[in-house]
Amino acid sequence: MSSIGTGYDLSASQFSPDGRVFQVEYAQKAVENSGTVIGLRGKDGVVFAVEKLVTSKLYEAGANRRLFNIDKHVGMAVSGLLADAKQIVETARIEASNYRAQCGSNIPLKFLNERVSMYMHAYTLYSAIRPFGCSVILGSYEDDGPSMYMIDPSGVSYGYLGCAVGKAKQAAKTEIEKLKLQDMTCQELVKEAARIIYLVHDELKDKTFELELSWVGAVTNGLHQRVPDSVFAEAEKSAKAAMEDDSDSDTEEM
Repeated sequence: MSSIGTGYDLSASQFSPDGRVFQVEYAQKAVENSGTVIGLRGKDGVVFAVEKLVTSKLYEAGANRRLFNIDKHVGMAVSGLLADAKQIVETARIEASNYRAQCGSNIPLKFLNERVSMYMHAYTLYSAIRPFGCSVILGSYEDDGPSMYMIDPSGVSYGYLGCAVGKAKQAAKTEIEKLKLQDMTCQELVKEAARIIYLVHDELKDKTFELELSWVGAVTNGLHQRVPDSVFAEAEKSAKAAMEDDSDSDTEEM
């Protein structure tokens, strides 16, 4: 960053001479230092998978989850600073609640995505506040099928078939691109999601992590839910077996 130390990174409302907003780039860096989060959209639903890094052996299992219910039909996976992400979760829940109160129906994901992305973008416009140091993935299953969006700290959002954020996002994207997502069911995507998270996890830098899985689709009657324990255990077992197969093939090649 050529302009560091020259004062252009002190405010989110100031551009550097080469047209960059450093505060937004710093927020994106906070996301890149977080565990990997992926979203996969198949033909009958959306699956979320989170690599929740465990930095202390004293932490209680299952604490500080990174998968949230926004509405009964909308799920959110977050990567980056968890405290910042919870503010986004609360804002999204208020938007969904207000829409139901005024319109008497579930909020369409496209509308919710626009409202949340506008809110995140607003925090990049003023010098008295800072951008949110988190990226979020929103997924839903509606009458016209599944849909999924990702919003980065700048407020930019796109619709995706498959996306990844966090430490190993590039490696995860490479694996996601190999899948024929539009032909896969949620049951198949859960196993692939678990496999990808185990594959991209860096054991040298981060010893332990918790895998989190949730889905929303035809299999859940349109409700966002955590993956049942039996399906979770099967997906995790399949992922570990795939990792062992990869390590065995690497050993044989050597």
